[in-house]
Amino acid sequence: MKLATLKSRHRDGQLVVVSRDLARCEAVPQIAANLQFALDHWSEVEQPLLTVYQRVNDGAGQPFDQAACHSPLPRAYQFADGSAYLNHVELVRRARGAKVPESFYTDPLMYQGGSDGFIGPRDPMCAAEAFGIDFEAEVAVITGDIALGASADACGRQIRLVMLMNDVSLRELLRTEITKELGFVQSKPASAFSPVAVTPDELGDAWRGNKLHLPMQVWLNDQPFGRPDAGADMNFDFGQIIAHLARTRNIAAGSIVGGGTVSNKQDKLWGSSIRNGGVGYCCIAEVRMYETIELGKPMTPFMRDGDCVRIEMFDAEQRSIFGRIENRVAAVAP
Repeated sequence: MKLATLKSRHRDGQLVVVSRDLARCEAVPQIAANLQFALDHWSEVEQPLLTVYQRVNDGAGQPFDQAACHSPLPRAYQFADGSAYLNHVELVRRARGAKVPESFYTDPLMYQGGSDGFIGPRDPMCAAEAFGIDFEAEVAVITGDIALGASADACGRQIRLVMLMNDVSLRELLRTEITKELGFVQSKPASAFSPVAVTPDELGDAWRGNKLHLPMQVWLNDQPFGRPDAGADMNFDFGQIIAHLARTRNIAAGSIVGGGTVSNKQDKLWGSSIRNGGVGYCCIAEVRMYETIELGKPMTPFMRDGDCVRIEMFDAEQRSIFGRIENRVAAVAP
């Protein structure tokens, strides 16, 4: 099943069921006014929503416009982002001459992000160029209710929906916030999510072991930037990441948990770009790390006013699964 939220005069938008090919949709106010309501009452609304899903797949409903979408959850009770791809973490440390602590390989990294409002999949990234504007292409999941101390297996069974994310990062601000050793605030503005969120069963064999085994496709200013496999080199699966969050708290239905910047190990460093056979990258910072390691300093600039990132994922038949994230920088005064 595929679900989306159309922008409306209500801040939580209007829930629609979307056809598998992303061509048609149908609003379902008689079932659930918004996605959060559906998640709160999942056992009651799942079957009625599936009935509508079959109907739109058979041609009912109206044309689906991705540009009219908000993020599937325009706001959420909780957003926590992990860092499950340790290749990314290793590069960060290596670029500054530091080692990765052994605990990082057994205990997931995670930060608590802002969730009172996300930007839509086609909305601008509003930030000053001086802040070091970057994107991070990630897979994220939306959970049902999870009890404190739940196991990784139990947490995996409570994954309701899967979507893509652009975790917007302001690298120059992040650099100073890291030294405070408390958490990210100013360096993590509102993130964007794919137009469509899908149930795990919709992903077929690509969803296994609580990981999504498909390439994350990224373009920067219409140029190929990365296509690493989201299932490869993922050191912690989503069940483990969620269990880390649940260790000391209950998790409410509608919580969003990210897996971190998708990152694959490269056969070469700086020479391994998507243009010459490498899998490329899901954020600019990773390119700059490779440059620092091999060339002694970063060469690639962060995003500038007017720059545009595009993030999408396709199935084996090259059909878009989640729709397209397309965020353009709209710079503001620092």
